[in-house]
Amino acid sequence: MRRDYHRWYSHALGREMELLIFGHAGAPCLVFPTSFGRFFEYEDRGMVATLAHRLNQGWLQLICVDSVFSETWYNDTRDTDSRMWREEQYEHYLLTEVLPLVRMINPNRYLMATGCSFGATEAMIFTLRHPGVVRRVIGLSGLYDVRRFFSQYTQGLYYHNPVDFIPNLTDPELLGRLRETEIILAIGRDDPSAWSNELLSRQLWERGIGNALRLWNGWCHDWPYWKQMISLYIEGYD
Repeated sequence: MRRDYHRWYSHALGREMELLIFGHAGAPCLVFPTSFGRFFEYEDRGMVATLAHRLNQGWLQLICVDSVFSETWYNDTRDTDSRMWREEQYEHYLLTEVLPLVRMINPNRYLMATGCSFGATEAMIFTLRHPGVVRRVIGLSGLYDVRRFFSQYTQGLYYHNPVDFIPNLTDPELLGRLRETEIILAIGRDDPSAWSNELLSRQLWERGIGNALRLWNGWCHDWPYWKQMISLYIEGYD
């Protein structure tokens, strides 16, 4: 399996950033790490091995990015808007630095995004905030109401909180792009974040945005379950 390591100084973030790319062709998929995970977590936890056949066959390419979670969602030493501004800088890094690299090495324009736990949260926020960039998003055990991470509610937080901004989307062009996006929400019924998946799924349907809500029996918030989930959903709504 092809494995490429990349590191460069990000002008969007003002610091060095790293990522790993697995596979030589196929649909590129942005992979976001869990809360305190790193860009090598997906490999270390056996998720890359789970998808090895698809990677070796040239059906899929994984772009495992690093996060700035400690500077945004989990940085309670800064005010809300400072943290959300850092999150916007991170999205700018993805859009203007990571994706151009992906497009340079891979002509396939069908971009996917995924993540487990808070990686799912980041993947979903990125997809919903930039309609049309990601064609399929697979959220595994994500939380889609992030208000509990903040003591102050601001406009900046509103625009990064899916269950807040989705019900108020009215722009026909943005709605049209999201209606063409495959959105998969998979989570255990007993997961504490299950309610936010059900709420977001319902809100999306109310805006005419189709999505697949998959509730698994039990808690299912761990790597053995996520391996099963990604095997099922990487290619669609099964």
